[in-house]
Amino acid sequence: MKRAVRIFWRIFLFGFGAFILLIAAANFGLLGKMPSLKDLENPSIQQASEAYAADGTLMGKYYTEKGNRSNVKYRDISKHVIDALVATEDERFYNHSGIDFRSTMRAAFTLGKQGGGSTITQQLALNLFNERSSNKAVRVIQKLKEWIIAIKLERNFTKEEIITLYLNAVPFGDNIYGIRNASRTFFQKEPDRLNVEEAAVLVGMLKANYTYNPRRNPKQSKERRNVVIDQMVKNNKLTEAEAAKLKVKPIELRYKKMDENTGYAPYFREVLRDEVKNILKDIEKPDGGSYDIYEDGLKIYTTINPRMQEYAEEAVALQMPVLQKALVQQAKMKTGAIWKEHPEVLEKAMKESDRWKNLAEDGLSDKEIKATFSQKVPMKIFAWNAKREKDTVMTPMDSIKYHRLMMQTAFMVMDPVTGEVRAWVGGINFKTYKLDHANLRTKRQVGSTIKPLLYTQAMEDAGFDAETEVLDQQQSFGKNQLVPATTKTCTGRAMTMASALTWSRNCATAFIMKQVGPERFAEFLSKLNIPTKVDPYPSIALGSCDLSLFEMMWGYSIFAGHGYSTKPYFISRIEDRNGNVIKRFDYSTNRKEVVSEVTAYKMAIMMQGPVTKGTAAGMMQRLGATEIGGKTGTTNSNADFWFMGYTPQLLAGTWVGCDDRFITLESSTFYGGSVARPIWEAFFKKVYGDKTLGIDKDARFAKPAEMENEINSADIMNIIENVEPGAEGEDQGVGNEDDYNINNGYIGPESKPVPPDDEPKPVIKDTASIVDSKPIGAATEEEPKKKKGLLNKIFGKKDKKKNE
Repeated sequence: MKRAVRIFWRIFLFGFGAFILLIAAANFGLLGKMPSLKDLENPSIQQASEAYAADGTLMGKYYTEKGNRSNVKYRDISKHVIDALVATEDERFYNHSGIDFRSTMRAAFTLGKQGGGSTITQQLALNLFNERSSNKAVRVIQKLKEWIIAIKLERNFTKEEIITLYLNAVPFGDNIYGIRNASRTFFQKEPDRLNVEEAAVLVGMLKANYTYNPRRNPKQSKERRNVVIDQMVKNNKLTEAEAAKLKVKPIELRYKKMDENTGYAPYFREVLRDEVKNILKDIEKPDGGSYDIYEDGLKIYTTINPRMQEYAEEAVALQMPVLQKALVQQAKMKTGAIWKEHPEVLEKAMKESDRWKNLAEDGLSDKEIKATFSQKVPMKIFAWNAKREKDTVMTPMDSIKYHRLMMQTAFMVMDPVTGEVRAWVGGINFKTYKLDHANLRTKRQVGSTIKPLLYTQAMEDAGFDAETEVLDQQQSFGKNQLVPATTKTCTGRAMTMASALTWSRNCATAFIMKQVGPERFAEFLSKLNIPTKVDPYPSIALGSCDLSLFEMMWGYSIFAGHGYSTKPYFISRIEDRNGNVIKRFDYSTNRKEVVSEVTAYKMAIMMQGPVTKGTAAGMMQRLGATEIGGKTGTTNSNADFWFMGYTPQLLAGTWVGCDDRFITLESSTFYGGSVARPIWEAFFKKVYGDKTLGIDKDARFAKPAEMENEINSADIMNIIENVEPGAEGEDQGVGNEDDYNINNGYIGPESKPVPPDDEPKPVIKDTASIVDSKPIGAATEEEPKKKKGLLNKIFGKKDKKKNE
């Protein structure tokens, strides 16, 4: 008997010692990497980065599947969620120190049939630092690590903090992580507003988020919800009577998942993402690592004005359907003859499509794949309606033709002095058309919108003035270089430079180019700091070069910007997840003086001619504005339509055209003043009508002191002569109020507001206040203090504080 007892104690002590050694080995990382105390005090939960507008409005998020979460504080979680979670997942949560030995033993003896033994803290450890292994031996090691991490977590965090970390980390299915995203997605409300039955649905999903997903399996979800409610009764969080009423209720789901198309200014957010990623390359984290826009929970504050953004999108939606209707009514479009002239475009588009690539991966031959493009199938296509899509049945090839015939646009608004971008529209629909037409890399022929820049140089360097006489004659630049190419629009007469600009005279502009010289003009364009190098050909005087809308905004900033070329910028500051500023942006570094304030003012006054008498006639009067400068632009064959305009407070530019330059609006009634100008005008009509924006229609361009008794708007109007319209490639006619400004119904902006946070938003009115404003989500009350740990001697230092 004594021998048997000795053997028992030897086995017991050996087993206990081996167990202690195993725990020690796991604790010191001998069985795989373990998180340090620093990691535990600052657990790295993948968190979506968020972009904010100038007024603090959430514009959208950047995330990976697991990073799609927005963290909340304990005080912002409904009491019902806390009660349901503890009652269902960990009844003795407030009484244990990370491990519930009663539940562990019960799970071991019943093989999990009466529930698992993991505490909320252990589940948090698994969610934060591990993926559950399917290998049983590895899973045993993981379990030991969970115990150790759970005890360390209990030592470093209060119970409230542990619950908050858990609810911010846990998955709810459908690639939704964290209680805030789950609450917003399934019920369209913040987590502090969840009622008992909604809280029970979400907590019930934690057992198996696919099986108990109310969207996929409503019956199983309701049954699981009622189990959670029963647990709340058992733990005295509800009465039997309350539970009985709740259990008969149906699940009232309001499911709406946020995606890349949700939020303000979707085209802009793509540009913003690329810009931020480039910026982050040069910034190190405090621990020496690199920031990740998808996982590090950054807060990116931009200069976008949400209301102006909506007005910009509304203006686009007002004009573009009308232009689209006019385009598809043209004979070549109706009959499909346009594609017979350019079959290579369809062939290329077909082979670059996802359908082609997927079928090729499935092993189909090119011939077989091509045949599928002639078979009708159900599909969604873009349409100019409130949803911007419609269901139809057509062949994939017809779908390619349909979508390539859509006219595109770009519209951008900025402060001409600071360069702060206020609105950005990169196309007609981001969901269908990803190419951004407003960004720096998308370039189109600029046409007559380049003329004011040439006229500016003539004033600055050649001594020209608004009253300087110029000849409307074809000019020779040697080697058979004639500008313009034909003389059919040349009148041969003399006129003032103001008249030449007002009526966009090509021949008179060529005369000015002759005096300035192509080399000097190309050099002047480079002084604007725009990245594109423009070669010194004589034809650039008429806009034969390709530039982006972004660059045109950059160049036009000299007029209302008092002679300074100002690069458009759109980020105010970037913060880390804790509200620490990691990068600030100052507009003063983006400015460069190019011409004198006097020249800038003279041009601003002279450019009122086109918007009062010339190619955009009557626009300034219709808007009731005191002073506006602007210029239309149209390229040969009507492939590109432009309008660039500005007030003393805002600069805006718009481009319209098709991605395939051979698709054009053929009628001579279409030009920059009738195609692009209405978008600009519709936007400013809205802006002037919204007094909260502070854009004053009575504002005047600041007159330099040395010009106090010189030229003004009235003087310019007196020296502008009436000149007959030009021809193709030259802006023609008058931009009447009703030109193509009809629509079959209100379509509205493309931006879809993100479900709002309930936390206070900073009111940001200018760059200075952006820099000094309080971070969104900053704590307004003292956080819970850390509790003292129970196993200090074994697992680390006592009372370790976070964020040391």
